Amino acid sequence: MIAPETLALLRRTDTPTICNALEHVMGGRTAEGFTKAPVVCADVTLPPIVGFARTACIRASSPAQQPAAEVRALRMAYYEYAVSGEGPTVVVIEDTDWPHCIGGFWGEMQVAQHKGLGVAGTLTNGVLRDLGMLDPGYQVIAGSVGPSHAFVHITAIDIPISVFGMQVKPNDLIHADRHGGVVIPAAHIEKMPAAIDIVLRKEQPILRAARTPGFTPEKLRAAWLEADEIK
Repeated sequence: MIAPETLALLRRTDTPTICNALEHVMGGRTAEGFTKAPVVCADVTLPPIVGFARTACIRASSPAQQPAAEVRALRMAYYEYAVSGEGPTVVVIEDTDWPHCIGGFWGEMQVAQHKGLGVAGTLTNGVLRDLGMLDPGYQVIAGSVGPSHAFVHITAIDIPISVFGMQVKPNDLIHADRHGGVVIPAAHIEKMPAAIDIVLRKEQPILRAARTPGFTPEKLRAAWLEADEIK
């Protein structure tokens, strides 16, 4: 469960700031828990997407091996799963053709369906298509843009996955924007508002000094000391 005010704050905070706040909560830097490859966005002007992960795997480089009825049944089970349990939900999909993804699961049809179902957004290492035809307000953060869906089909749902080097388990809280994504561990969710506040306040003395005419290394040193006093 996430408090409404915490959710609202996360939705108006960019993902790099979330990463900084998590470092503050954890007491140091980390090289895990966030995406590690460039992304493309359906709409870079949209705010961050925040929600509990509904995970799936897809493949597009070869046809499904199961009968068509089974493929269709798994697709329907995926939609039911995507909107099950605690919300808001974000679908996080691993394209197992990575890093040579060729077929787009995400386009006009999927965006319309997921937006209609109330999903908060999508993070995938796969292909995005139909730019200019997507329903407004639904963010897809993907690995590339391409023209075809090829043989794309769902191969598994509700399992641990990896997207851009970020390990994601079902129900992890995901925060993502045009920079990429990060997992907010459950133990840290309610600590985030205070951490975000501290991170932003610590930046201000340095930014203020740097943007003032006559900035020097001595003034930078003084700004660092001022920032260190902020608790």
